Amino acid sequence: MDSIEDTEPRTVGPSKGRVEAFSDGVFAIAITLLILEIRVPEAEDGALWNDLLRLWPSYGAYAVSFLTIGVMWVNHHHLMAFVARVDRGLLYRNLALLGVVGFIPFPTALLAEYIEGHGLANQRAAVGAYGLTMIVLSIAFTFLWSHLDRHPELTTSYGDPAVIRGSTVQAATAIAAYAVATGVAFVAPIVSLAIYALLVVAFVFARPTVPKSAARRGDTSSQ
Repeated sequence: MDSIEDTEPRTVGPSKGRVEAFSDGVFAIAITLLILEIRVPEAEDGALWNDLLRLWPSYGAYAVSFLTIGVMWVNHHHLMAFVARVDRGLLYRNLALLGVVGFIPFPTALLAEYIEGHGLANQRAAVGAYGLTMIVLSIAFTFLWSHLDRHPELTTSYGDPAVIRGSTVQAATAIAAYAVATGVAFVAPIVSLAIYALLVVAFVFARPTVPKSAARRGDTSSQ
């Protein structure tokens, strides 16, 4: 008689738990690297407060990127709740997302360095580079959601297809929003930076949307 272990399905490749653990590690490292760009000033006696205030670009860049990575981690956790098992397509799309997350400290450092005092052209380039990174981040996250949408066999039994589809649409909407904000960077970089910050705040309060076609079917229980 076969043992219970022999009759249970075997998982091929990395388990969901390993994917989540690896992803959490990358998010943690990326969010920790942000603080390394805020360097202690070498102030003369009595000038420390003024020197600390002059670091406001570093504080602002850190805050925006910290929230961006934090919100992405929350959304990634939300996505993985729908995953029952992983395949190669999901693994590679997840790696692409993590590659962009790990890159975020670099454009953050550009913002901190060039947002003030290095000329308008450099300011535009720094804010634009940050926006391009956010566009690629949104594209990678959209590809991750769309893979789940196209492969329901990877999702849990309680995974609502309407919510997965809505989350895919929402991630795609972020691409357009960041594209507009990045376009503004080449005209008014400070305004563009403010839009980046507002987008992060909007994503904090955003909920997965359900497509109208699903709503007409009454499939809105997960909203």
